[in-house]
Amino acid sequence: MRVLKPVLVVVLAFITTSTFAQVRFDLGLKGGLNFASVDASSSFAKNYEGRTGYHLGAYAMLKLTKIAIQPEVIFSRQGQGFSTQSFSDLEASFDYINIPIMIKFYLVAGLNLQAGPQFGFLSSSKGDLVNTAANTVSKGQDLSGFVQTSDISLGVGAGWDFPFGLNITARYNIGLSDINKFTNNSLPSSLTSSLGSATAKNQVFQFSLGYRLFKLGK
Repeated sequence: MRVLKPVLVVVLAFITTSTFAQVRFDLGLKGGLNFASVDASSSFAKNYEGRTGYHLGAYAMLKLTKIAIQPEVIFSRQGQGFSTQSFSDLEASFDYINIPIMIKFYLVAGLNLQAGPQFGFLSSSKGDLVNTAANTVSKGQDLSGFVQTSDISLGVGAGWDFPFGLNITARYNIGLSDINKFTNNSLPSSLTSSLGSATAKNQVFQFSLGYRLFKLGK
């Protein structure tokens, strides 16, 4: 038994060293385009339009052979545009601080599939409203009374990590939370009566370009 103990110590040390030798840690920046919309259950609008925005942030990645976990902190500009019978246009802009935690599965070389939850925190919600009946334009109207301050989404996508530090990702964030709060009447009743019965969920397609600033391990 006394002979076995040193052997076990050596074996465990070898396994631990080999495992950590395969671990890689990356730190980098990323940004890109958002193609956003809000999936609403009501039909108060006669036309819905997606909103093009952007996202910027940072990521960290811990990779072990074919699997990696990648948490991120991202500023994301999202929203929705729509027209109603009373208003020619309402362009809603929702800004979030999003924290996705993605699990990445590497298929071959840098090609990977990814999925994971995203936790969003609303930082700003404003809308530009055109009232054709009154011939008025209201810019930067506060919509915080209608939008929940937090959001949960499921992110799914694919990416490619190049060996020189560049990476690209295409991801679709599927909203799981109802973001409609409807707690004040700052907008006209013809709109709030419809919004009050609606459920609304963020839907965002993202195309990202990232660059690794720091790498530790293989």
